[in-house]
Amino acid sequence: MPLFVNIQKQLTSYPLKIAFDLDQNTLGILGGSGSGKSMTLRCIAGIETPDQGRIVLNDRVLFDSKRGINVPIRDRRVGFVFQNYALFPHLTVAQNIVYGLQHLKRTDQRSRLAEQIEKLHLQGLEDRYPQQISGGQQQRVALARALAIEPEILILDEPFSALDTYLRSHLQEQLAEALATYSGTTLFVTHNLEEVYGICQKILVISDGKQMAYDRKEAIFDRPETYTVAQITGCKNFSQAHQISATRIEAREWGCQLDVVEPIPDDFACVGIRAHHLTFSDDANQMNTFPCWVTKTRETPHRTTIYLKLNSPPLHPMDYHVQAEVFKERWAMVKDQPLPWFVHLDPLRLFMMRSHDVGGG
Repeated sequence: MPLFVNIQKQLTSYPLKIAFDLDQNTLGILGGSGSGKSMTLRCIAGIETPDQGRIVLNDRVLFDSKRGINVPIRDRRVGFVFQNYALFPHLTVAQNIVYGLQHLKRTDQRSRLAEQIEKLHLQGLEDRYPQQISGGQQQRVALARALAIEPEILILDEPFSALDTYLRSHLQEQLAEALATYSGTTLFVTHNLEEVYGICQKILVISDGKQMAYDRKEAIFDRPETYTVAQITGCKNFSQAHQISATRIEAREWGCQLDVVEPIPDDFACVGIRAHHLTFSDDANQMNTFPCWVTKTRETPHRTTIYLKLNSPPLHPMDYHVQAEVFKERWAMVKDQPLPWFVHLDPLRLFMMRSHDVGGG
């Protein structure tokens, strides 16, 4: 494997324990603030030193606590894009990009500079200083600087966090374009679920220093195995539950029984379904379909979240069981229909979670 990581480091609030291996893919790292995401990146880059463990990149040992190996950051061939980009304010765009190329001949420096200027659409900005260009342009300069050294691994620590919505989307496309021609391994930390799903092939989920999940992105989002993984990946609907038969469970906090098609784990304790997977049905007799009443709604520019009480009318605005998320066009079609409506919980969209790591309902 191009990247092998198995490290431990005692942090202020908890021990960080991470272990994974990765081929030449883009790995997304998800977790709450202070979960250990950035510390993991800094240990791989050589900015921080693990207490124990081993890091191997393309068969080259970067860190091995037992053998006393700790390769300096300058020799690890790591390209790092920080949250604040960390551009040198006294250097021009061109000088920032070639900063890590001082060991090369001038002709080679100019060649790599031209390549990155073209690849990241920075033409005309070469002689400007960081304070003279926009945040989006600074982000592209930081990425160009990281790629110019031809790193074996590219590390991106929330590179879009300071940008507005339009720039985030635009630069996400440019990043995907740049990564398409990059032959190394990429680690990408973000809080944005759409970014991580659009850019990454695999996902690592970290909570309080503990590795909660590591798998293909489809498996992480479609079949999270624990409450924390489901919550971090955006799930809103949970209920503690127990098994009734091989194909049926009871969701206690939703006050209903559900038919399931996926195998029920031995230590099953919680069921979940994502808000956008709830649908409204005209067939009250359809499997896993229940009468429901609207408790309240919440709108975003393009979607409406509908808070629903199952089987009986709500007593107050916080009296709801599940959230359904629909596009506004769909909301406009259903909002004036008489209650109760009928909501369908697709058995194929339900995920059954293990007994440990169960949070609230």
